[in-house]
Amino acid sequence: MWECPRCGKINDGKHEICEKCKKMKIIISEVMPLRLVLIQESDLEKIKNWRMLPEVTNYMYTDPKLTMNNQLQWFTDINNNPAVKYWIIEYNSTKIGVLNLSDIDNTNKRCKWAYYIADNSYRGKGIGKTLECNIYDYVFYKLNLNKLVGEVFDWNEKVIALHKNFGSKIEGTFKNHILKNGEFNNVVSMAILKNEWSKLRNKHTYYEIDIE
Repeated sequence: MWECPRCGKINDGKHEICEKCKKMKIIISEVMPLRLVLIQESDLEKIKNWRMLPEVTNYMYTDPKLTMNNQLQWFTDINNNPAVKYWIIEYNSTKIGVLNLSDIDNTNKRCKWAYYIADNSYRGKGIGKTLECNIYDYVFYKLNLNKLVGEVFDWNEKVIALHKNFGSKIEGTFKNHILKNGEFNNVVSMAILKNEWSKLRNKHTYYEIDIE
């Protein structure tokens, strides 16, 4: 008996990848220059500067004024918290953003996710699609969770449409949930289940990327 490294299914035989996954449209013969690498202390100043960019904070719940002391404490906290995972997004060996999992709940088999790309010049290159499909695979087949949740401002129609395209569904709206710049914002909660992604993933063509 063996476990397929992609879908986690237990099968008979000695093959590395199960027959079902061999038929999937995951592109492994070509390499997309994208990967997720664990955050290091040397990344903290870059992340600090990214996180205070207006084009980043506009889509986030908070508009922080960060210092390196804040960042060092945050780095210590995330490294001591088993319920979160943080990565730097690298494209062509250039660091361009951050992706994270939070509220990892191994009892109820669910977690949340979010990411941002700090440099607008990297948008429109298919990075969002690639990250979405690969993090679904990672959460459902590597971490063996059952549900992945994302929260999005209801006016962020592009991200809502992206999540919907890959199977996430709106489960509800939190009214007047976040106060920013003197105005209340509604937040949409979206989610996808493992069995839903298993039915959809072979309908999408995407690059398999390295996740540390």
